[in-house]
Amino acid sequence: MGGRWGHPYNCTHTVIRKIIHIDMDAFFAAVEIRDNPSLAGKPVVVGGNPNGRGVVSAASYEARKFGICSAMPAVQAKHLCPEAIFLKPNFKKYSEASEVIHSIFKHYTKLVESAGLDEAYLDVTENILKIEDPVLLAKMIQQNIRAVTKLTASAGVAPNKFLAKIASDMQKPAGLTVVEPKQVSEFLKELPVRKIPGVGPVSGKELNQLGIKTIGELALQSKENLIQLFGKWGVALYERAHGIDNRPVETEYEQKQIGSEETFERDLLSFQKMEQELHELSDEVSFYLERDGILARTVTLKVKYSDFTVNTRSHTLAEPFNQTEIIFQEVVKLLHEKTEAGKRPIRLLGVSVSGLVGQEEAAIINQAELFR
Repeated sequence: MGGRWGHPYNCTHTVIRKIIHIDMDAFFAAVEIRDNPSLAGKPVVVGGNPNGRGVVSAASYEARKFGICSAMPAVQAKHLCPEAIFLKPNFKKYSEASEVIHSIFKHYTKLVESAGLDEAYLDVTENILKIEDPVLLAKMIQQNIRAVTKLTASAGVAPNKFLAKIASDMQKPAGLTVVEPKQVSEFLKELPVRKIPGVGPVSGKELNQLGIKTIGELALQSKENLIQLFGKWGVALYERAHGIDNRPVETEYEQKQIGSEETFERDLLSFQKMEQELHELSDEVSFYLERDGILARTVTLKVKYSDFTVNTRSHTLAEPFNQTEIIFQEVVKLLHEKTEAGKRPIRLLGVSVSGLVGQEEAAIINQAELFR
């Protein structure tokens, strides 16, 4: 019934899902190259000023050959590739391209979960075209995206979101990697543990020191042992090592907050670097607020230290806002006054806003403040 995928139900009568993860290739850079063909074949870097404190948002594959990657300081990228062409991000243009791509997904399935401007999960277990082979659907989607947008996408096809996400990154650009249900253990066993989302440099090093370098070696550990070593995170590690991920593709949810976060290759101790990162994150959050025509009342700073402990601190303002500088000023104040930044290494920073209101509601709130 499902071609190579097998029967849609396993021996326990549980539905075997067919999940596609679509990940656009070097999205921001690809959009810039599409709109300016003279950039084709050149090392293009989208991000901050290479002579200032900016960071890399995206890099073309030609730029990546020099070791340039996202979140890298732009000045370092310039050092690695002096001839690189640096472009300031145009989030409006990327958002417009993203909307077109996401509209394409809706022609194939109603179960689409956006994971950002450049990626999404699609549950095609039951789909609009009534095609049973998810691999064929993935190829059709890739071709459709390229025909309409002149951009390429890589795809991963698997029984769950975790596996599909890893698969989509295996053969970039424009690749397609398939993990059938019977192939899960074989697919995972030789992959480095860093391939598991959430396993960063610090936890990866800890696992390596325990003699665990591959996902296959991690799968040999008992759940109890991993919980003892990593607490609740040990449960997730155990499940991922065995290819288990029961999270559904979530299509609709009430938007309660907007945020962005960044995990760093190297832990941060420098306030200058932290503030640089926070400004980038604040600018991204501001963009989403403006794009959706909403304002926020509360700013939240998230700090994850090198030992994985998390600190979140918030501040609610009297008047709704959407400006980058207001968000940035608030999170920097929280960073200095409410965290141990500078004393403890930081592996992740996040900025989010909540208390979301529309323009009309915001006007009413501002009017009410005048009479307090």
